[in-house]
Amino acid sequence: MFGESFYSHIGSTVAGFILLIWGADRFVHGASATARNLGLAPLLIGLTIVAFATSAPEILVSIVAAARGEPGLAFGNAIGSNIVNIGLVLGLTAIVRAIPLQSATLRSEMPALLAVSLLTVSLFLDTFLSRVDGLVLLTGLAIVMIWFVRLGIRSAANDPIKMDFEAEIPKDVTTKAALIWLAVGLGALLIGAEWLVSGSIGIATRLGVSEVVIGITIVAFGTSLPELAVSLVSALRREYGLAIGNIVGSNIFNLLAVIGVAAVIHPAALAPSVLSLHIFVMVAFTLVLFAMTYDYDGKAALSRIEGIALLLAYFAYQSYVIAQNI
Repeated sequence: MFGESFYSHIGSTVAGFILLIWGADRFVHGASATARNLGLAPLLIGLTIVAFATSAPEILVSIVAAARGEPGLAFGNAIGSNIVNIGLVLGLTAIVRAIPLQSATLRSEMPALLAVSLLTVSLFLDTFLSRVDGLVLLTGLAIVMIWFVRLGIRSAANDPIKMDFEAEIPKDVTTKAALIWLAVGLGALLIGAEWLVSGSIGIATRLGVSEVVIGITIVAFGTSLPELAVSLVSALRREYGLAIGNIVGSNIFNLLAVIGVAAVIHPAALAPSVLSLHIFVMVAFTLVLFAMTYDYDGKAALSRIEGIALLLAYFAYQSYVIAQNI
């Protein structure tokens, strides 16, 4: 039905996913261990370097896609990854174990995610992402990084997320070994991103769908697998701050870094479906997460029932996108 080339595109995509997942793990390991050896506090490492590094698959895919003249794949990947992170990753994680939101630092990050999401929507309203829009997002990224550093410095000594990062960031790794893993992880990410973008474009062409749709569905799911692994493992270890903080930080960086880089490299018009559906679904998921985790009574938490609701909403959205396009 499809021919040999279609299956080679699938093989390239799967191989790209594998390299991205493994490369992201090694990149995060090397970056966080290097930062710790340089004397940075674990919370600062977690809020900045680890949060940025967990978005490395999306960022590398964005760079490769934009450089190949396919910015729609990058935009779809960023929007889709945020939907996957909230609907699938946090939904599954909350079902496995309800997530109490005890960290004041993390509660401060939630409004930042909402603000960044609304900034992105405002830039999307003219249906074109220019280099100026990309620079606005990258400037926002610099501001958020500085704010994260100040947030980490001001955080309370007994903040649960601080203890989570203290437990997870590697301690007994030499600087030389950390730098080697950093380089190996980056190399794997670059190769994986190239294979994934090449395979995804091939699949989109053969199926007759847009790169945006492939980015929102297949690519977004694959590049969010590292976040899924981190959140599930963290919840099972009762490191709840890390389980949800991983997602909040990743979503902020997805919008500011992934879309910002793509727009700077290759300004482009947005597909009509991005503005009419996908970006508003992403904002809706973000608003729902904000409402679910808002501290109404001093007992903010993401319950199993709320996790089920997020998961069902995610599958309903994905089913609609697939039914409309394939």
